[in-house]
Amino acid sequence: MTNPPHSSLVASVAERIERGGNPLMSEPEDRQASNEVSDSWQWMVQSVLGLALVAGTFALFHYYVPATAQAPQQEEELRKQVGQLSRQVAELEKEQAMPALVLAHYRNSIGYIHGVFQVGFPNQPVAIRARVSGTGFLVGNGLLATNRHVAEPWYGDTEAEALIQRGATARLESLVVFFPNSPTPVTLTPGTVSSSGDLAVLRIEDKEAVSGLPMLPLAKGTASPGELVTVIGYPMGIAGMVAKSPSGIYQRLAYRHNDINAASELAALSLIRPSTTCGHLGDVVGDKLIYDAPTAHGGSGGPVFNSNAEVIGVNSAYIDGFSGGTLGVSVEALRPLIDAVEKK
Repeated sequence: MTNPPHSSLVASVAERIERGGNPLMSEPEDRQASNEVSDSWQWMVQSVLGLALVAGTFALFHYYVPATAQAPQQEEELRKQVGQLSRQVAELEKEQAMPALVLAHYRNSIGYIHGVFQVGFPNQPVAIRARVSGTGFLVGNGLLATNRHVAEPWYGDTEAEALIQRGATARLESLVVFFPNSPTPVTLTPGTVSSSGDLAVLRIEDKEAVSGLPMLPLAKGTASPGELVTVIGYPMGIAGMVAKSPSGIYQRLAYRHNDINAASELAALSLIRPSTTCGHLGDVVGDKLIYDAPTAHGGSGGPVFNSNAEVIGVNSAYIDGFSGGTLGVSVEALRPLIDAVEKK
């Protein structure tokens, strides 16, 4: 068996030492020893490099193979995130477009209510005679939803209620509704009112006048705080519509903003046009909705839409001086009134 190079070197050096010689003094043998040492180191270096290469290959394999195996999971997760972002963008676009969509589709079914009422005692001069204005919307065949304080203007009026408690009688002299794109008003007659809340359903005397108008869809689910809402109505009544009129008409009607004749002129000119405001639902307490879409007197009775273009409530009041304090009544309280009128 042939000894490896380093074994021959050790044997040669040991032999010369035994002879009493210096192995470093012989030049030919020194060259041979140097070559053997060089060959030995090359072999050792090559072995170490080989082991390092194998170890490096194993490490790279161990590092990359799990990442490759996880690639489908990471890709699926990324796909889910992209899908979620796409849905959020689509929801935002839907919310931004919703007010215009609702107004375009249901504008003609949301009318301006104008009336005159009086409170007095028999055989005495009338104690109170006043106008009322509000908003109403179609919820059935010839049925109009609004607030009780629009259908019965003395409801919630401190002075009128005090007189009624003393025996006075309250009655409507007239109550009509103007619909957009209709040149003449339609007379309203009593339907039913809520005994506990500010809601009412009135009958439209001439059903044929509104036969082609769509009824507003009522939401079936419970409204959730934080969702977008749109309120449509006639805030400031005739004065609000006059203010939006062309300058010539505005100048002519500016000082007649409480006159029903002014409303008739606006109707003849197709200027009965509701306004739209948007906000968010801040809270839901029982059948009461609290939101920050601004409104004013005249907007009472208007529909409150959610982001699905469904009516979730009836606009009823606002807290003066607090922009987030607009109040509405849930449609859950309106449904029994609609059922009651339809059964009569």
